[in-house]
Amino acid sequence: MCKEFEGRTEAEALQKAREELGLKNDDVYVEVLEEVKKTIFKKGYVKIRVYYGEDGDSSESGIEDNSKDDEIIPGQILEAENDLERKTVDYISTLIKKMGYEASVTINYRKDNKIGINIDSPDSSIIIGRKGKNLDAIQLLANVYAGNIDEDVKIVIDSENYRMRHEEQIVRNAYKAAEYVKRTGRSKLLDPMNPFERRLVHTALNDFKGVDTKSEGEGLYKQVRIIPFKEIEK
Repeated sequence: MCKEFEGRTEAEALQKAREELGLKNDDVYVEVLEEVKKTIFKKGYVKIRVYYGEDGDSSESGIEDNSKDDEIIPGQILEAENDLERKTVDYISTLIKKMGYEASVTINYRKDNKIGINIDSPDSSIIIGRKGKNLDAIQLLANVYAGNIDEDVKIVIDSENYRMRHEEQIVRNAYKAAEYVKRTGRSKLLDPMNPFERRLVHTALNDFKGVDTKSEGEGLYKQVRIIPFKEIEK
């Protein structure tokens, strides 16, 4: 979840967020959206977006490795070049319409056996859903549909470049949590994540000195625990 706040300084805006949302220092990730310097003619302010309530590859879940790729250009639109692509785009468009929302569904990239599809909609925040779960559900249905036509093709669905931003946030939160574990010597359990998200954390902290990681729980959405080395050695 996220919410925007303003203040004369970043510290003031963050304090407003903590007071309104009842958050502690380790509960948030802050993104500075806008910073206006104070002048004789206007007041200065800082606008921030606060992410809170949030601290692999699974073919069964339809969740794909959506890592950034130099050949993938955000925002580009490609014409459907075969029956599978046309039918999949039509299927997703119809699905979004039946959900009650208007959207433009286009092909963003082709990479190996993956087809990237983008959903552009004024209701993108709802289509993405909390922690991207609605987007993952749409992606799962699209993969089931496309798999009936060509089982070797995988569909990756995005909206407003959410997946890249989400991956960056996961890595930043992982580093922040690892610093906490290293500083305090206490382990920290992150929120439940899908296999790809957990792999992001394990990979990001693989060379982080003083901590290690392990997955805990059952099912698709497990939690990653970040552990100080001294706890492992016991």
